[in-house]
Amino acid sequence: MFIIESYSTAVLFCFITMLCWGSWANTQKLAAGNWRFELFYWDYVSGIVLFTLLFALTVGSMGENGRAFIADLQQGSFENLRSAFIGGVIFNAANILLSAAIAIAGMSVAFPVGIGLALAIGVIINYLDAPVGNPVILFSGVACIAVAIGLNAFAYQKQSAGKAKTSFTGLALSIISGSMMGLFYTYVANSMTTDFTNPEVLKLTPYTALFIFSVGIFISNFIFNSLLMRFPISGDSVSFSAYLNGNFRNHLVGILGGCIWCLGMSFSILASEKAGPAISYGLGQGATVVAAIWGIYVWKEFKNAPPAIVRILKAMLGLYVLGLAIIIFSR
Repeated sequence: MFIIESYSTAVLFCFITMLCWGSWANTQKLAAGNWRFELFYWDYVSGIVLFTLLFALTVGSMGENGRAFIADLQQGSFENLRSAFIGGVIFNAANILLSAAIAIAGMSVAFPVGIGLALAIGVIINYLDAPVGNPVILFSGVACIAVAIGLNAFAYQKQSAGKAKTSFTGLALSIISGSMMGLFYTYVANSMTTDFTNPEVLKLTPYTALFIFSVGIFISNFIFNSLLMRFPISGDSVSFSAYLNGNFRNHLVGILGGCIWCLGMSFSILASEKAGPAISYGLGQGATVVAAIWGIYVWKEFKNAPPAIVRILKAMLGLYVLGLAIIIFSR
């Protein structure tokens, strides 16, 4: 199976993760209109499952190093399979709420608040599990990002003056999503071997862990998304027949969104051996900067904002970039 050999390559993979995680939500924007995000999300999840299976059967099963996907799946212990599965369930609950926040508040708000909070929580938890990197430098980077989160929330509150209900709902969903999103990665990391070249017995290779993780997402989606369709956060309830009536473009865009996100997740997991889970996860969650740039400059989510709010947004982006640079330097 393919294995990353150096820290510099791991950092490069983390930057690709950042681009993927910060860009997948554009597919939700492209599918918006009459196509509700609850319907989009079924195809998004399907894209994740299809990608992980294809990735495991190809890149995860070739070469001399590691352990091929099928053999690894057969030898994995129940505890490790369960851990990766739980990671998928937690991620799915968090990501559905994030998708709802994007639909209500936009990418330039939901990502900096939700994913920024997930970054701070995730880095702390993953560092406690696998303390790789200088903690003072690492958490200084996290502190910069925490300040950036606060600036973004403040800018959104100012921009949404007079729309108190929407403002509160968008921020609340982002905060709840971020709190949950910071927990899923450690479950996946704990299910995996720490040596990808010579995998430990009963532990999973990253490719198998990713597939089981996606299965957790897929199965839990029948509960979480079905409930959300029946009791939506905003708008009327939506039926499964509406999903079946969707056109080819809508379904394809959703699957593409899942594949883009999962490419980022796969690269993050592969990078975690050389970079450490805390740094790998933290750099990937720099996706917030990418998503904020998409939201602000492409989708014009802060169009006609006063100059004071524009300055706050620029400061937010600057602090995010500084925080990411510090996180890289921590190792």
